Amino acid sequence: MKEKELINQAIAASKKAYAPYSNFLVGAALLLENGEIIQGCNIENASFGLTNCAERTALFTAIAAGHKRFKKLAIYVDRPAFTAPCGACRQVIHELAPGIEIMLVNNRGEIKRTSDQELLPFSFGSADLES
Repeated sequence: MKEKELINQAIAASKKAYAPYSNFLVGAALLLENGEIIQGCNIENASFGLTNCAERTALFTAIAAGHKRFKKLAIYVDRPAFTAPCGACRQVIHELAPGIEIMLVNNRGEIKRTSDQELLPFSFGSADLES
């Protein structure tokens, strides 16, 4: 099943995270329209503002490889609570993958399904730049 594989890829990605400051390991797995899965993990930096989240890593990697059509995004954090994307990631998801199904996965294997619209209501996007 593709969804279980997507979750497993997000878990595997979390193990690759570079988070020596927060020890908050996040993994993301982005399902492309063609069935391929792109992983992303958070990558911290001593200059905290330069840290990149797992969701953005996955999306930026996919875009850099020429992909533009996405189906689902699984985000895994090894904690019992569901962890939603930060504000920056919500904005990037809205811009690069509008309408994507987002699955928040906790360490109990539970899934909370959401979308970019639910996570970022009254969003700002490219349409707002048109006059």
